[in-house]
Amino acid sequence: MKVRIHTSAALADAASPALPLWRLAPTHDSSGHLLTDFMMLIPRLRTRPPLEIERASRDIQAVLALHRDVVFADLNLKLNLLWVSLRPRPGAISELVAAIRLRIPEARLVAHYVDPR
Repeated sequence: MKVRIHTSAALADAASPALPLWRLAPTHDSSGHLLTDFMMLIPRLRTRPPLEIERASRDIQAVLALHRDVVFADLNLKLNLLWVSLRPRPGAISELVAAIRLRIPEARLVAHYVDPR
């Protein structure tokens, strides 16, 4: 699993623009199978004290490390956004989201709206 965590300061110091996430996040695993992904918004994470940010990033890494389906994760503090790519398995996203929310209750899954009709 590849986990990237970068701060807004690190992004601002870069001489050239950062690559967009859609170019960094893998779309297929090493066997060529398609991956699925999800995003979570963690409101005001970047404005917290450095120790709280470090704790949150360690908590996220600990949760993701327990799930063998996770292939890639990116925690972008500039956007307060966590992106996770994983091998598709029924219920995997729900399990990961629930586990992350146990440690970081304010984290919210970003999803599209589905009309219940």
